[in-house]
Amino acid sequence: MDRHFHCTACGKCCHGVLPLTLDDALAHAGRFPLAMLWMPVPKGRRAFELAERWGVTVRLKDRRTAAVHITPAAYLPPAFACPALAADGLCGVQDGKPLRCRTMPFYPFREERDQADLLVPRAGWLCDVSAAAPVVYRDRTVVDRGDFDAERAAIGRQAPAMRAYAAYVFKYMPWILDALTSAAAKPAGANVFTSLSSFLTASRRPDATELARLQHPVMTDHAARTAGDPALAEHHRHYTGWAREMGHLAVGAGG
Repeated sequence: MDRHFHCTACGKCCHGVLPLTLDDALAHAGRFPLAMLWMPVPKGRRAFELAERWGVTVRLKDRRTAAVHITPAAYLPPAFACPALAADGLCGVQDGKPLRCRTMPFYPFREERDQADLLVPRAGWLCDVSAAAPVVYRDRTVVDRGDFDAERAAIGRQAPAMRAYAAYVFKYMPWILDALTSAAAKPAGANVFTSLSSFLTASRRPDATELARLQHPVMTDHAARTAGDPALAEHHRHYTGWAREMGHLAVGAGG
């Protein structure tokens, strides 16, 4: 069956959390408030095998098994537009647009055969799915697959670094197992976030200080933007704490 889709540049999908490849995240460290996104997939659910291939497999507190995707992400409240979104609804970083944006509406953390429902626009989105739009999905296969394959290849390349980071977090941040257990227990699933600074510390990147200098004002700005709004209290708490951590790393205190 052919599925049609064309982006009308309405900008409606350019809001909220945006998973990124590691390369794209670090390339935009001066623009996006970055965090590490943990996506638990309980055994038996769709995409478990894919999560197991690229992520880590853990025994949850409720004794279930889950595979966990770990990847950097732009950490934004659902109502917050991407910092790169221009007033006209167009992306302001066309030359350096992240792979995640170029691959949309397809999603790399799902099996290719399970992408069809992603081509149905959400309420308020102005995507063109009429017969006049190009065919993008045929017989459960992505038609123009260059960006889709490139994003998946990037996720595969970063998998060893994500697994090493996971080992660090499970050792030094044991609360993560409780958080993953709670997230995996929700019927629709949920995500857990840790700080980019913890990844920079764990990976001992030589550019950690420079990345922290880029992230510090971004986190500080978003802390100010979310201050005083009870609905954004969790985001504000994260931005404030992560800005402080980035400040320490920026002067070399993080090691």
